[in-house]
Amino acid sequence: MRPLRLLSVVLALALPLAAAAQQITVSAAASLTDAFKEIGPKFEAAKAGSTVRFNFAASGVLLQQIGQGAPVDVFASADQETMNRGNDQKLIDTATRKDFVTNSLVLVEPAQGAVGLKSLQDLSGANVKKIAVGKTATVPVGRYTKQVLDNANLWTALEPKFVQADSVRQVLDYVSRGEVEAGFVYRTDAAVAGDKVKVAFTPTGHTPVTYPIAVVAESKQKALAGDFIAFLSTPAAQDVLARYGFGKP
Repeated sequence: MRPLRLLSVVLALALPLAAAAQQITVSAAASLTDAFKEIGPKFEAAKAGSTVRFNFAASGVLLQQIGQGAPVDVFASADQETMNRGNDQKLIDTATRKDFVTNSLVLVEPAQGAVGLKSLQDLSGANVKKIAVGKTATVPVGRYTKQVLDNANLWTALEPKFVQADSVRQVLDYVSRGEVEAGFVYRTDAAVAGDKVKVAFTPTGHTPVTYPIAVVAESKQKALAGDFIAFLSTPAAQDVLARYGFGKP
């Protein structure tokens, strides 16, 4: 085989590998869906030749996927507890972990036919038949919800009314469609729903809603993964996050 032809074959084989080498997968909490989908193209534009793919779900589900060997480079959780588990299981590069945004928990009602809830105690009323909550085992918003209701001594009493959801976005869907009278979501999710839901009030009695992010320990693209995390601190990314209602850590 002639040298030039051989070189052409080598380059043809190498180019797809080089392209793949510039791709990362970011597994992120469901509540980050809209903001991250907008940030992704901005990161790609700033980092020529790179591609970022997203996988959105409840934080606990994402961690389970990573633990089962899913090829993920960056993990963004909606709570510290899930990231702590990732650290304990040695699934993340602890040195890269940082808090990058905050959020707040709100109680929402369907915009049409809202009961008009004013307090947590109102959830006990006969006119509230179903309350959407995130599954506490895998969905951070569910754990924040449980803290709030436990502090008000209402969790056990209200449990028969609960409709368990697989993510905060599923809670939002239940409320938006009027399938439940109330649901606990993040303020950013309520904003995304627009005029389909109304915020009844902002409950207290839970740990601060802070989002940590880290490079996954088994990532094959740690440098690019680190670049994505760093990009979240840039004005371009911060503007997007702020527009969707996220606060600074």
